[in-house]
Amino acid sequence: MAAAGHRVEAIVFDYGEVISQPPSAEDRTTLERLAGGSAEEFWTAYWAERREYDAGIGGDEYWRRIAARLGADWDAAHRHALWAVDVGSWLHVRPESTAVLERLADRGVRLALLSNAPFDISGALRHSPVLARFEALFFSADLGRCKPEPEVYRHVLDQLGTAPERTAFVDDREENILAAKELGIVAHHYAGTADLESFLTEVLDPRA
Repeated sequence: MAAAGHRVEAIVFDYGEVISQPPSAEDRTTLERLAGGSAEEFWTAYWAERREYDAGIGGDEYWRRIAARLGADWDAAHRHALWAVDVGSWLHVRPESTAVLERLADRGVRLALLSNAPFDISGALRHSPVLARFEALFFSADLGRCKPEPEVYRHVLDQLGTAPERTAFVDDREENILAAKELGIVAHHYAGTADLESFLTEVLDPRA
């Protein structure tokens, strides 16, 4: 909650499953089919290597590591097919969230993005129409660190030039929210647009 009578100066949004939709069932099924074998083993390997991918290793290395965990022998074309489906699966946005962002931008609210995202996804997002009016885009791959590491949040605050108590942060993962709150950032655990709207009203118009 913002300090009484104090309006936040900037709002920092997570991307995955806040602005974006989760990967569709169709995309997940396609990845499982391409990977072959057990779906459960595939997703275990996928997430086990994801933090390193988000922190900056290349896409080819990421898929080689998954293959090694699964005992698979994927050639370059096969790795490319998996890579293409995966990257595309994270580029679909929530219309209701993007509508909120448009209204905030129209009001002149300072907007920034803080996302755990690999270079392969961040490169596309830098050209996204949805993020075109954001003041700054911060990606874990560029920083070499991922949320919830405190250094990530400190970097964002330093670059934006805002105090923690005047900076709002919206994320769908509890561990990321708790880390932000530890630094005094006004953080909101995203669970849908209705709750988000209430939070934004509170922090942008604290005397309302």
